[in-house]
Amino acid sequence: MSVSPTQPVIGGAQVPTDDGRSGPTRRDRARPWKRAPYLIAVALAGVVFTYPFVWLVSASLKPRTEVFDNALVPKTWQWSNFADVWDYAPMLSWIGNSAIVGIAAAVSVTISSALVAFGFAYFRFPGRNLLFGLVLATMMLPQAVTMIPVYLIWNEIGLTGTQVPLWAQNIFGSAFYIFLLRQFFLGLPRELFEAARIDGSGFGGLFWRIALPLCRPALAIVFVFEIQASWNDLLKPLIYLQDTALFTVPRGLKSIIDTFGNGGEQHWEIIMAASLIATIPMIIIFAIAQKHIIEGIATQGRKG
Repeated sequence: MSVSPTQPVIGGAQVPTDDGRSGPTRRDRARPWKRAPYLIAVALAGVVFTYPFVWLVSASLKPRTEVFDNALVPKTWQWSNFADVWDYAPMLSWIGNSAIVGIAAAVSVTISSALVAFGFAYFRFPGRNLLFGLVLATMMLPQAVTMIPVYLIWNEIGLTGTQVPLWAQNIFGSAFYIFLLRQFFLGLPRELFEAARIDGSGFGGLFWRIALPLCRPALAIVFVFEIQASWNDLLKPLIYLQDTALFTVPRGLKSIIDTFGNGGEQHWEIIMAASLIATIPMIIIFAIAQKHIIEGIATQGRKG
């Protein structure tokens, strides 16, 4: 076996060189079959998770009579389905409404949850753990329990029939996001905040200038998750929206299904094409934000 002068071998294994690189050991090269179960499991999981999306793409390109034939490759390619969607429904308007509601919901819940989480992580006061436990306990409260009281509040204010109730509730934060962000804030060195306090920084400066910049991966996770949750939400638009011009994408898709159902004929190819159009923005957002999501998960794992 030839040995590179810059990469010594000790005990049959290549040791790291000065630049930090290391090659595979002889044992790793001799037993590649040990990795086979993991690779097979990953491949199977990939097939399970991607099959519904592949089926959706295939169904959106089929005529109505072939939508549910379970063939992943269409026998007849009908690209006109995507052009027909815009004739049946104002998809562009619905996508715009979903984007506005999603961004407003994500910004409001990220800022409010971060403020509360920073308070629980930085300040020391009697009953802090008890109060934090009560915040977490709200996660066990079913949404159906508060649905009617919350609707009555918005109706009394006069905001039912608008998009405000779809995102304004996030101003008060989310228990799950508060818990997530608090864990990140607790991992920050307290000496940074003490040094800033000595320099004359107020609590607002500690939050905006130190805590938030150091927790950007966690904030990105909260922002993306909330956009995804708002984008896919159907219950709130069903309760609060009656004007077609204000519909979000899920509410619009529901109206398409209802319209075709009342006509006695389901144009499933149009519904599948509209569903694919509604899915693509989320795929793009997760593709762009995946670096921050992975960084946030890795950071939290190192803290644990």
